[in-house]
Amino acid sequence: MDTEERRVSLVTGGSRGIGRAICLALARPGDVIAFNHFDPDESEAEKTLALLEEAGVTAQAKKFDVADPAQVQEYLGQVVAEHGRLDALVNNAGITMDGLLVRMSLEQFERVLRVNLVGAFVCLQAAAKIMMKQRSGSIVNVSSVAGVVGNPGQANYSAAKGGLIALTKTAAKELAGRSVRVNAVAPGFIETEMTKTIPEKLAEAMKASIPMGRAGQPEDVADVIAFLCSDAARYLTGQVLHVSGGMYM
Repeated sequence: MDTEERRVSLVTGGSRGIGRAICLALARPGDVIAFNHFDPDESEAEKTLALLEEAGVTAQAKKFDVADPAQVQEYLGQVVAEHGRLDALVNNAGITMDGLLVRMSLEQFERVLRVNLVGAFVCLQAAAKIMMKQRSGSIVNVSSVAGVVGNPGQANYSAAKGGLIALTKTAAKELAGRSVRVNAVAPGFIETEMTKTIPEKLAEAMKASIPMGRAGQPEDVADVIAFLCSDAARYLTGQVLHVSGGMYM
């Protein structure tokens, strides 16, 4: 990607939390930032749109299921038809449905994998076809420290995030010849709406295990993703960058 040209980026799960921070980190005046969400209403998406417009970018949002190939292809087709290209995809959409392994229902397990892993595959596959024709592009998958070391009560989430790392490495090998880069970030304990639901004692114990002595902020993750999407990372592919304050090393 030429740093002087307009960039077109798509962020899944971009209406709030880390997703919103990613959208803002990618925003350069004149760029196009499209994002998806699956919120019950448009209120958070509208906040993100307003912030992006303040940053001087062309912003658009749409609610759709990332694991539905027809919906994904329709929206990506619309983005390319309107803006002529797709330079970056960030697979950030994700959910949790925690529970101990022996009590977890198959529906809980499959639903988390459907959004967090199948959804990333569907979006990656659709974007890859566009980027291969362009012979350029960057894809970043948002994994987790849980996908590397596991996490009690998150068999579904850990499996999905671990699978996302394997998907990243395979896609990177397949797409490198067409100058399409695929990398992943693995956040640790990041302060978001999702982590606010963790019991206070457990949250404090997790923070105590972080060598840097604090929880991360959404911007800590977003800035690394912006780097991976930029020309500064033009020779990086198939990598997993751990954004965890040293929680995993």
